[in-house]
Amino acid sequence: MLKLKSVAIDTYKENVAYLHRDCPLYRSEGFQALMKIEISVKNGERAVIAVLNIVNDDSIMDVDELGLSVQAFQQLGEQQGTPVYVAPARAPASLEEVRKKIAGETLSKKSFELITRDISENRYSKMEIAAFLVACSHSGLEREEVLYLTQAMVASGKKLSWGGSLVVDKHCIGGIPGNRTTMIIVPIVAAHGMLIPKTSSRAITSPAGTADTMEMLAKVDITNEQMQQVVQQHRGMLAWGGTAKLAPVDDILISVERPLSMDSSCQLVASILAKKIAAGSTHLLIDIPVGPTAKIHHTREALKLRKMFEYVGDHLGIYIEVILTNGSQPIGNGIGPALEARDVMKVLKNQVDAPGDLREKSLRLAGRILEFDPDVRGGQGYAIARDIVESGRALEKMQDIIQAQGELLPEQAPVPQVFEVRCELSGYVHQVDNLQLAKIASLAGAPIDKYAGVELLCKIGDKVEKGDILYKIYACFESDFQFATELATQKNGYSIYPQVPTEPEIFLV
Repeated sequence: MLKLKSVAIDTYKENVAYLHRDCPLYRSEGFQALMKIEISVKNGERAVIAVLNIVNDDSIMDVDELGLSVQAFQQLGEQQGTPVYVAPARAPASLEEVRKKIAGETLSKKSFELITRDISENRYSKMEIAAFLVACSHSGLEREEVLYLTQAMVASGKKLSWGGSLVVDKHCIGGIPGNRTTMIIVPIVAAHGMLIPKTSSRAITSPAGTADTMEMLAKVDITNEQMQQVVQQHRGMLAWGGTAKLAPVDDILISVERPLSMDSSCQLVASILAKKIAAGSTHLLIDIPVGPTAKIHHTREALKLRKMFEYVGDHLGIYIEVILTNGSQPIGNGIGPALEARDVMKVLKNQVDAPGDLREKSLRLAGRILEFDPDVRGGQGYAIARDIVESGRALEKMQDIIQAQGELLPEQAPVPQVFEVRCELSGYVHQVDNLQLAKIASLAGAPIDKYAGVELLCKIGDKVEKGDILYKIYACFESDFQFATELATQKNGYSIYPQVPTEPEIFLV
């Protein structure tokens, strides 16, 4: 028996326990660092599984204490000083199913249910989760397995209901900086009268997520009850999905996938659809950007991915339309929360200097969603969306949503350091490297520093002269400024050639 102690360390989706090396329990029971232990209270009614870390510093842990990280302490739900029992944790039974997948076997629906249940109950360490993810990526998932994984992830959390037979949503698979179409689509569709309760993510490796950008304007960390109120009043919202606990197993898997830079198409499909089904969507538009520096490089890959989305959607009762779009360069002029929010509001306000590509893509996508409405004839959606923006109804709806979620008054923006990246040749812009510009914006401080990022001044097809400014880097801290400018100096992400390029349409298929 040891005394419980809260250790204020955020271990991000993993339960971690801390034990002093001189603790008698450590010496007598043969505990080792990184083994899993079970911590229970005296009556045995509550228990958590955690990965053990060993502490040598008396100022962190006494020999008669057991420390728990923030997440594990909250799960146990006991006060500091409470006596707790510690024992080696039994290996999760579902690990046998993981071993089967490592061997290349096809798993059953029951197998995925067992695995996701154990992951949601924190019975897997991150190493074991990584083994599962690598096995799925290496051996691949049959389309039935993708369906089973999606169903299991939906069952791991809550499911929202909005009381409507037509609940629409839109999702982009990502990889294109500045592609903030969602913040324009939601007010357009809501102004038309359709339900579009949008739960969005924060950035993990990108310079900004929709939730990060919306947070420049309004609160996004709102409760399920607040979400219901906003949607009931205004037909739409733009909130962070983390508080809704939708498909929480997916969040745990992502926390391991990201550091490994894993993004297999099968897991991508399961991840997206699990979240959308749990969010109560009935009709979904999926944007797959295709380009040399996008997530999907070739049209054939995108078409294969589209078939997978449609197969799973058909079996789970959600109508899906997948659109392939031009992902050859960033969308809009800004990369980073503040710069992207500025672009969005310029479009909604019909300003002359609003980025045309962001406006046009948003209208085209919104038009396709409006055509989910049985009262809108095919081909009319674009004109309706354009009218909603030009009339000011989209801006009015966005302002209503901002007020309902809780308007955040703009902070006094810091005076950033600015670096101008200039063209080294004369000619025409042929290629813009999405990955390189996203990396530069991230090094500049985005999205943690919401005012950091990159402002683009040139796009594909533009004629440039030697010495012209291609883009500006904004950073508020010297170290970030140095990292970003050094990378941009090594490789600026632009390809300039003498001949005029041909730019593909926004919609490829």
